[in-house]
Formats: sequence, structure tokens, C-alpha cells
Amino acid sequence: MEIPENIQQQLNQFQQLQQQAQAISMQVQNVEIQIQETEKALEELKKTDESTEVFKQAGTLLIKVEYADALADMEDKLETLGLRKQTMSRQEERVMKKLEEMQASIQSVMQGMGQ
Repeated sequence: MEIPENIQQQLNQFQQLQQQAQAISMQVQNVEIQIQETEKALEELKKTDESTEVFKQAGTLLIKVEYADALADMEDKLETLGLRKQTMSRQEERVMKKLEEMQASIQSVMQGMGQ
């Protein structure tokens, strides 16, 4: 049985949406890893006292920074990553919902063709 053109287009869109969902999922995982690394660095920084020399990586260089500045930078980075994760998670939810809707629609049409 040959698949009609409009169904083939829906299947192609479905595949593209699956790829998009996978890419978003990978981005969310990447941000989660960054959050874990930042939390660990912040935890270690808080274990030290304010007189400890602190360095910040800038490309291939390490630059000495004030303790308070390093602490503020790490807290800001953690907040930004958290917001990015929320945004990406909402995007992932929307894509997954759309995938479910498309899958149901395609299955319904395909079952109708089989009868």
C-alpha cells in the first residue's frame, strides 16, 4: 500500500520533531552537568576562607580574582544555568506533547486507511 503524500509529509515532520526533541534533551543534560559542576565548585569555594587566593579561568589563562567576586560570579552562573534549564525543560515538554499529538493523528489516519 502506498502512503499518501500528506501522510508522508506528516511522517517527515514527526521525524524532524523527534530529532529536535533529542537535541533539546541533550542540551538539558548538558546544562544539568554544568549545574552539578558549578554547585561543586561553589561548595569548594565556600569551604575556603576569604583570605584564600582564588583564580578564575579565562580561556587558557588563570586570573587572580577577589574571593567575593568569585563567589558572586559562581552564584550568578548557577542562577543563570537554573533558569536556562527551566526554559529548556518547558521547551522539551512542549515538543514531547506535540510529538504525542502527531503520533496519535498519524496512527488514526493510518488505521483509517487500513479499513
